[in-house]
Amino acid sequence: MLIVHPHFHPRRSGATVHVELIAKAQGTMREVMVIGEQMPPELPHLTWRELWRRSGVERVLWHAHRNNELLWAYLLRLLGRKLVIVFTSHSPRPVGYFTKFIIRFAEKVVTLNAIAAEWVKTKSTIVQHGVDLSRFRPPEDRREAFAALKLKGTSAIGVVGRVRPNKGQGDFVEAIAPLLPKFPEVTPVLVGLAKGSDEAWAQGLVEKSGGRVVLAGEHRDVVPWYQGFSILVHPSYAEAFSMVLIEAMATGCCVVATRIAAVPEVIEDGKTGFLFEPGDVEGLRKILERLLADPALVERVGRAA
Repeated sequence: MLIVHPHFHPRRSGATVHVELIAKAQGTMREVMVIGEQMPPELPHLTWRELWRRSGVERVLWHAHRNNELLWAYLLRLLGRKLVIVFTSHSPRPVGYFTKFIIRFAEKVVTLNAIAAEWVKTKSTIVQHGVDLSRFRPPEDRREAFAALKLKGTSAIGVVGRVRPNKGQGDFVEAIAPLLPKFPEVTPVLVGLAKGSDEAWAQGLVEKSGGRVVLAGEHRDVVPWYQGFSILVHPSYAEAFSMVLIEAMATGCCVVATRIAAVPEVIEDGKTGFLFEPGDVEGLRKILERLLADPALVERVGRAA
């Protein structure tokens, strides 16, 4: 059976990475193709014409990850196409009434953790995210990995993800800015896309830090950043299951993350990372001050992660 992963979204996100990973993994065992935007060229791409032809004569498994992809599947099925529909929910919060209604018509619903399973209010199978450990691995020498980033200082602490208020970069900058005079060798970095009005907001964060924060922009390959960072801060207010979190842990970063959704299932506070409440700037600052003053603790926790 042909498996199709649609991606009808104009920008890259955690769900995009998820689609890429499972398409590559499944492609070693089955016929898998992608259709839509932002998919890498090395994956097999399916045209609408070919989809129409094949789904008319054989069953095709359509694995949707967003509501619009699910609605396209229903439309194709109404038009006589032979689709088996699977839906994975990536919602970082309880799903709305419309989503609850439309996912009932999928043959299978997948959620990423126990909390997400409660949010969809329908029977689902929990399948957590995974990490390609041949790619996401600790560097042989983190100092050399940091040097390759061509940043100032001797170490970096960063946030990876779309740069916008609900991702918490504002809390990160507010927490670390007062510490920077005490730790002049540390470079704070924001890796991710700042788009539209968020660009001005991001520039304001640089100003708040006295120019110390580096806006690194969006990078398709984030592995060098994880390997060059000593500490990865994940200050988001809402996530279904963050790829950044487990990717950073796999590369040996000491992760400091908000206590949201399934994060406590992944991080053992004080052993494989550190947790703080969303929006608790003072709590985050205390954790960062402790870590910046104790590189051995950072290394130990990163290794445990």
